[in-house]
Amino acid sequence: MIAETIVAALLAGSATGATDAAKKAVADAYAGLKSLIQKKFGGDSEAAVAIDKLEKDPNSEGRKMILGEELQKAGANELPDLLAAAQTLRSLLEALPKGDTYNLTATGDRNIQVVKGTVSINNHGKF
Repeated sequence: MIAETIVAALLAGSATGATDAAKKAVADAYAGLKSLIQKKFGGDSEAAVAIDKLEKDPNSEGRKMILGEELQKAGANELPDLLAAAQTLRSLLEALPKGDTYNLTATGDRNIQVVKGTVSINNHGKF
């Protein structure tokens, strides 16, 4: 459904981490989608208000559901240009790096542990 696609795109669009160019592309696509929703339904529409509230609390399951409901009630499922904008944003997000990658090589009697980006090396008292 179009509303779920838009909700997913809005949520993902509010939290990115990549190069400046990639961040700008995502931010522009997100702003374009949000602007399109405001243009179609009104800046003070229930759908626009629901987006603003979801942006303030993007992890809220209730806010996600409300936005989906408001977009459905407003007729988003009948507007292919909204779906196209959401799919464009989603494609940009899928192209972003999925996080940090570490390549570690341990030689000898050492233990290496990575926890939340912190690398610990145990040399067992040897240097």
